[in-house]
Amino acid sequence: MKLFTGLIFCSLVLGVSSQWYSFFGEAAQGAWDMWRAYSDMREANYKDADKYFHARGNYNATQRGPGGAWAAKVISDARESSQRVTDFGHGAEDSKADQEANEWGRSGKDPNHFRPDGLPDKY
Repeated sequence: MKLFTGLIFCSLVLGVSSQWYSFFGEAAQGAWDMWRAYSDMREANYKDADKYFHARGNYNATQRGPGGAWAAKVISDARESSQRVTDFGHGAEDSKADQEANEWGRSGKDPNHFRPDGLPDKY
C-alpha cells in the first residue's frame, strides 16, 4: 500500500512539475517573440507601423500558450508603464492605441489589421 501511495504521489508531483516547465518554456518563447517584434519595429522605422508590431508581438507570444500570453501581457504592461513615466502626460491617445493593438494581438485576431500600406514584406 505504501508503494502504491508513493507511486501516485510521485506521478502527481512530476505531472505538476512538467506543467510548470511547459509554462516557463512558453513564457521564454513568448518573450523572445515580443523582443523580435520590437526589434523589427526599430529596424523598420516605418511611419505608423508601431501598432502593427505591437499586435504582431502579442499575437505570436500568445500562440505559444498560457505562458506566452502571460509574458506578452507583462512585457506590454511594463513597456506601457515606463512610457507613461517618460511621456509626462503627453501622448495619451497614442498609449491608448498601443494598448488596443496589444489586446487585439493577445485576443488571437490577425495583427495585419494594423499593418500600414507599403510596409516591406520582410516584416
